[in-house]
Amino acid sequence: MNRSRTTILFVLLAVATVLLFMVDLAVGSVHLSLGDVWHGLWGSGSAEDAGSVGMIVRNFRLPKAIMALLAGAALSTVGLQMQTLFRNPLAGPYVLGVSSGASLGVALMLLGLPLLGVSISSPWVQSVGVAGAAWIGSALIMVVVMAVTARIKNIMTVLILGMMFGSAASALVEIMQYLSPEGALKSYVVWTMGSLGGVTLSQLRIVIPVIVVGLVLSVLLIKPLNILLLGENYARTMGLNIKRARLMVTLTTVLLAGTITAYCGPIGFVGLAVPHVARMMFREADHRVLVPATMLSGTTIMLLCDIASSVPSSDLTLPINTVSALVGIPIVVVVIVRNRKMMM
Repeated sequence: MNRSRTTILFVLLAVATVLLFMVDLAVGSVHLSLGDVWHGLWGSGSAEDAGSVGMIVRNFRLPKAIMALLAGAALSTVGLQMQTLFRNPLAGPYVLGVSSGASLGVALMLLGLPLLGVSISSPWVQSVGVAGAAWIGSALIMVVVMAVTARIKNIMTVLILGMMFGSAASALVEIMQYLSPEGALKSYVVWTMGSLGGVTLSQLRIVIPVIVVGLVLSVLLIKPLNILLLGENYARTMGLNIKRARLMVTLTTVLLAGTITAYCGPIGFVGLAVPHVARMMFREADHRVLVPATMLSGTTIMLLCDIASSVPSSDLTLPINTVSALVGIPIVVVVIVRNRKMMM
């Protein structure tokens, strides 16, 4: 009975993801029907209509919808791994300062270099540089948090320290913002609001392989994460290499959270809230179910957020970070209430 229920839920989530993906392609300043979207994707219909609709769909809305899929799956999976590793339902890339570390790396690229009089004219070099800076920044924070975890056994203390590291990174960013010229400051502030629509097709050639590698590594971590559910002492008796497992989680966090933050800005609450949605829906602790369930739930919720951020018949698009916060905060409140004993 439980297996059939799980199968039905997976099918429903997959269908919802496909439907929401098509709706996301249709919603925007120019309203398109699902038929228009289909013709725009495949170039069918009259030459004039197919050309204009095709440009809108393929050049603007398709990259944005693909980024919604990638961001939802990546951030949700990172959140699940970190909650398991740290044995804390409130762990996540945003809470533990990983996103702040990535933001610091990007700030050094967008704000620090102009302060030093260095300018990068090539869009491709700037794109790769921003991604590399985000990877380095998120890796630095994650390595520090993991080093603290190896010495301090109290997981709540580690959580607090992670938030402090994130605050320290944010403080450094604020100093650079205060000293930066207006042009660089505006560019960075817009980036911090989060956007799925700023990614081009050429940038997707960088993003997709990195995210795919990170998700594949996450699937390979299913067995170690299941063993870690029973505690690190038991995991050692089962022959699990704890250091290697932590290193793998660190690597996937840097690849997934760092890349999404680099190209979309800091998107909060998705990595924290979506794993709990998957747990509540599937009523499972087994990562063989939770990992794909979290990925699908993340893509569905992120597509919903992207659709909600698009104001119909207007060029206005709400920052994705604000929409994801409005969706994720109620879920986090429910989690805190259900786990109130943890907070005492």
